[in-house]
Amino acid sequence: MLDRLGITATSICALHCILLPVLLPILSLFGLEFLATHESEHMFLFATLILGSIALFSGFKRYHRKIYPFFLLFLGGFIYWHKHSVDESLEPIMIIAGAALLVAAHLVNLKLCNNCRTCEDHNCSTPNA
Repeated sequence: MLDRLGITATSICALHCILLPVLLPILSLFGLEFLATHESEHMFLFATLILGSIALFSGFKRYHRKIYPFFLLFLGGFIYWHKHSVDESLEPIMIIAGAALLVAAHLVNLKLCNNCRTCEDHNCSTPNA
């Protein structure tokens, strides 16, 4: 369930970043211009990374003991976090790449957990077919 929540949060974050230029004038009409700041974006990303870490750690500890979903998660977070450090024309690419890696981390974790649900030793050295 946490992986699905993480995928949803990442998708909402990506949509927010992509649609922000269109929504910016509307946000100020409703007094929500604070959602357009780098700080609010970083806070939402940080919350997404915390949620992702909890979901991945749960799967890691309970089922598969594989660390590479964490690499995907943190690489995606790193790319997403630094999207403002590049030329403005590259920001959408970094948003998509970062979000794709964050979602991939959750999908890989889900796959690993589902493959290991019946492993006897929970170490899942050989996944179920």
